[in-house]
Amino acid sequence: MSNSGFNPNGFNPRTKRSLVVLLGELPGQIIALVKAELDAFKAEVAGKAKNIGLGIGLFAVAGVFAFLAVIVLIALAVIALALVLPLWLATLIVAVALLLIAVILVLVGVNRVKAGTAPDPEGITASIRHDVDAFKGVGQYEH
Repeated sequence: MSNSGFNPNGFNPRTKRSLVVLLGELPGQIIALVKAELDAFKAEVAGKAKNIGLGIGLFAVAGVFAFLAVIVLIALAVIALALVLPLWLATLIVAVALLLIAVILVLVGVNRVKAGTAPDPEGITASIRHDVDAFKGVGQYEH
């Protein structure tokens, strides 16, 4: 029987290391594992960020093309009206229509901002006051 270093029990005396040596290597192994996980996480995030950045860039380019298309459609409206009206009048009508749309959008936006910033007497401030009064034992509150 030759001794090739293989033991059927799975124990190889040449690879035996002391517990102190193994415990000494443990922090290094943990640090290596954490570094490997961080590197994998960085690679994953970098790949996702690259795709997100590319998607945002494509949305921006699409927005520019949509804006240009709206300009062309406005020019088309002027040209179509110029077929039946003088060019200056067609341009004036389209410009006034665009300004009316802008004014309406501004008015709606102002109303939305006012609604969002208006004080709410039954809102969170009143609720906090009610809680403080209850804590002080002042006023009416549920038990």
